[in-house]
Amino acid sequence: MSDPTPTVHVIDDDGPFREAISRVLSRAGLQVRQYPSGGAFLLAEVDRSTPGCVLLDVNLPGPSGIELHEALAARGESLPVVFLTGHGDVPTSVRAMKAGALHFLTKPVQRDVLLAAIRSAIDRHRETSVRTRADRDLQARYQTLTLREREVLACVVAGRMNKQIAQTLGMAERTVKLHRAHAMDKLGATSLAELVRLAGRLPLPPPVY
Repeated sequence: MSDPTPTVHVIDDDGPFREAISRVLSRAGLQVRQYPSGGAFLLAEVDRSTPGCVLLDVNLPGPSGIELHEALAARGESLPVVFLTGHGDVPTSVRAMKAGALHFLTKPVQRDVLLAAIRSAIDRHRETSVRTRADRDLQARYQTLTLREREVLACVVAGRMNKQIAQTLGMAERTVKLHRAHAMDKLGATSLAELVRLAGRLPLPPPVY
């Protein structure tokens, strides 16, 4: 299945400017959705699985662009944000970047500069989406582990040898090896090093002492 056309969510209260920017982005092969305010964006149904980004003004009716961005960041918004404003200053740009904005551009902006910023944001969203799907898949596989397999895994990640784990958990060393093998198989690890790397992305319980 081909990748869906990326969508740029343009949030700006200047209608003619939104239209002009939308034409530039559409000619570059991008889908565009327009919003006159942050509230309109929050109320809209936005498909976060489609590659895209938010192109956001600073001065908006209701919550400002900065306030909207900080609220989106606090709730884990996956769409990267590119600011495009005619009222930029150093404190505002620093605040935006600290909150996670990918770019802070000022009007008027050159077409090539704008498109480069938009494309880098879309690429970032694609990368984030791939990692998110991988993490969800790993979490789902982790849920298939038995309690004993999780305990053994936690001990393995803590650097304990099979003999130490057997003594701690009160089982035979061959049973430890069996649980470890099952954990590796369920998590899709082909080596101990890979098992430890995957486990680093999981909420493992503390090892039993």
